Amino acid sequence: MRGRLFILAMAAAMALGTGSAWANVQVNVDVGSQTMNVYVAGEHYYSWHVSTGRRGYMTPSGTYRAKRLERKWYSTIYDGAPMPYAVFFRGGYAIHGTYDMKNLGRRASHGCVRLAPANAATLFNLVSRYGLRNTRITIHH
Repeated sequence: MRGRLFILAMAAAMALGTGSAWANVQVNVDVGSQTMNVYVAGEHYYSWHVSTGRRGYMTPSGTYRAKRLERKWYSTIYDGAPMPYAVFFRGGYAIHGTYDMKNLGRRASHGCVRLAPANAATLFNLVSRYGLRNTRITIHH
């Protein structure tokens, strides 16, 4: 079904003369369970373990539009820590890859939402394909 939806969306985009297909990407982060669910055009695509803000570092709750993409980024606050495949959603807060994968599934970050690098790349590519304007990120505690 996922492949069929993608083909239909791509056909519509080509008919409109646009370079990318339109769809809504919805990213839901549940801080309590340290999980992320990703939906495209209302269809569930992925469930992943994440790490959010540890004690003393809050991950902001709310609903945001994706603001900026950075394939390679290094923290300007935390000693140049790598933030591969970053999807920024509020100021310096982003969803990004981490090399500290042993802590996925528990609170470990300075407030960003961390993913396994391969999952972060997958999300980054989805947001790139469908656009910042069509991506909503919801974080709830």
